[in-house]
Amino acid sequence: SSVLLKDTKLLDVKLGQLPTWLAMRDFTPGGIMGAMQRGYERYYNKYINVKKGGLGGVSMVLAGYVVLSYVWSYSHIKHDRHRKYH
Repeated sequence: SSVLLKDTKLLDVKLGQLPTWLAMRDFTPGGIMGAMQRGYERYYNKYINVKKGGLGGVSMVLAGYVVLSYVWSYSHIKHDRHRKYH
């Protein structure tokens, strides 16, 4: 059974099909919000809403927060690194 390119997941798209696949995506604010909601629900059901939950789901959120906060403050950190301390 052949699956339409529009319905394929990003991981299943071949490299040559990527521009066509991206062109079919819905980049309107509603489409972006819908994609974020689906991603959140998938993450929540896979890692948080389970009978025997571990630290995996929560630690991924914390790791993502740490990486994002470092990226946001990188220019400030870089600026301080080149300053001489007397």
